[in-house]
Amino acid sequence: MVQTTKTGVLVMSYGTPTSLENVEAYYTHIRRGHPPTQEQLQELVDRYEAIVGGVFPLRENTDAQVSALQARLDELAPDRYQCFQGLKHAEPYIEDGVEEIKKAGITQAVGIVLAPHYSVMSVGGYIKRAQVKAAELGIKMCFVHSYHLHPKLISALTERVSRLHEELAPHSGDKPVKVLFSAHSLPEKIRELGDPYEQQLLNTSEAIVEAAEIEDWEFTWQSAGRTNEPWLGPDILDTMERVASEGYKAVLSAPIGFVSDHLEVLYDLDIEAKAKAAELGIAFERIEMLNTDPLYMDTLAESVMTVREQLGKE
Repeated sequence: MVQTTKTGVLVMSYGTPTSLENVEAYYTHIRRGHPPTQEQLQELVDRYEAIVGGVFPLRENTDAQVSALQARLDELAPDRYQCFQGLKHAEPYIEDGVEEIKKAGITQAVGIVLAPHYSVMSVGGYIKRAQVKAAELGIKMCFVHSYHLHPKLISALTERVSRLHEELAPHSGDKPVKVLFSAHSLPEKIRELGDPYEQQLLNTSEAIVEAAEIEDWEFTWQSAGRTNEPWLGPDILDTMERVASEGYKAVLSAPIGFVSDHLEVLYDLDIEAKAKAAELGIAFERIEMLNTDPLYMDTLAESVMTVREQLGKE
């Protein structure tokens, strides 16, 4: 095998099924090998079917992000980086991505997750799996743990919030537009672990609020898992009920914990939350997701290159 001086870049994300036929296998992997009940499976399939275009665009979003990051790295540092994809719950799995790095003759790599905020239960889990496989294959690997305050990330999100805030203002009545920042809920036990996830999300929100000069906002949660343990709340649907009862007429949804058009955005917000808003008689819109926004690609590329420099010093 010919070795190369290129640095591998393992781009990790949650993963999504490639078709409706793959939903059961995908859900079984999420449930650690335990197949879902028919009722659970049907509910998830129904959610995918409710999204225009079905499952396929979700996977294409991630593929496009990896390709766009490769293109940006090639512009910034020609022939120095090669991107590989590794998914948590679908093929190519994280371990498969590390295997591909090895097959390419690459001996050092940087891992980055398509999620700006670190939690030991989310990003930490991705990193652990990659670390184990990299050690097994003799690949020197380091990781971007978070990039939640990268100036270009904040700039991209601020522009989206500011533009939508302006559009919603005429619908807000006597009160200002209520901005609801949100992210995927996690079990409450992360607080006992001193996990930085919650604080990082607040820091991102505060940076956007300051830059966009937002006067009325709060942070809420969404997409909690259905387990017996308590999850971080309140849920965005409950928050919307409360703000409507307080007289707000317009809600701006800013799901800053997500970077592309995931099921949690296209269904939980665009379908469920919009239906709730209609029921409450309030205006509701969400910001566009980052997807392959050039500022987001810069955020990822610059974060990778910064960690690569540290790798070279070790």
